[in-house]
Amino acid sequence: MKMWTSWLHAARPKTLSLAIASTILGSFLAGAEHRFNPTVFFLASLTTVFLQILSNCSNDYGDYANGKDTAKRIGPRRMVQAGEISPRQMRIGLIVLVVMTLCSGIALIHVGAKGVSDEIFWFVIGIAAIAAAMKYTIGKNPYGYRGWGDLSVFTFFGLTGTIGTYYLHTHHFLPEILLPAASIGFLSTGVLNVNNIRDYETDKATLKRTIVVMMGREKAKWYHAFLLLGAVSTGVTYTMLNFKTGFQLLFLLAIPLFIKNMQAVVQHTQPPELNIELRDLSLATLFFSLCFGLGLIL
Repeated sequence: MKMWTSWLHAARPKTLSLAIASTILGSFLAGAEHRFNPTVFFLASLTTVFLQILSNCSNDYGDYANGKDTAKRIGPRRMVQAGEISPRQMRIGLIVLVVMTLCSGIALIHVGAKGVSDEIFWFVIGIAAIAAAMKYTIGKNPYGYRGWGDLSVFTFFGLTGTIGTYYLHTHHFLPEILLPAASIGFLSTGVLNVNNIRDYETDKATLKRTIVVMMGREKAKWYHAFLLLGAVSTGVTYTMLNFKTGFQLLFLLAIPLFIKNMQAVVQHTQPPELNIELRDLSLATLFFSLCFGLGLIL
């Protein structure tokens, strides 16, 4: 029982609401065109959740293996560093997660892709997403230690998640879909930014060069404001370009949540205070996605 509890902690279920935000929005965008496929939605959600868990467990193992997890860590306890899951067990777990993600992704491609070229394209994208989830902290030169984590999160958990889900429902691409996809990308990157602001001191001490370490904590707060404003601005722009009813402005209900998060990030005095903001911004992102999507179909 204790081992299962440890694996549950390593999976970090509180982050999964953020993972499915792009899948939900992409599915709502397709639903607004009457092209919703429930099987695509289920498999896309499952694949995205597996990718998020793979990313979380990879970070648990990678930060330990590279000496970035120390006793001074402020965030949720890492299972390998705490000795509750051995490095060997985690490596086996990562292999299992890769297989599960591949199986789910291949099933999604089989159901949603149209033609061999489509299947090959989305398979390559899927492999890239798996590699990105693992190489963030694993290996001799992880890109997460060189300031590229934000771009990866924006790309895979924002653009690719939303646009990919939309395409697999509809079998076509509209350039304007980039706008709501970017909204989810900005918010997902915002969650990572809060995490990195919280971990600024320990990351700096262990030479983990995140964007926050590179620019400094104070500038990172302005960067956070840019991310949240970017999410709202791209959502508003898409809505104005495709405005039909006032229901499409439902996503603006999320703005007070973003303002609260911004205030907390700017005003916090102790890094542990940001733990709750990570959870709240993840939930606010899911709320934004649901409101945006509902506004499209009401």
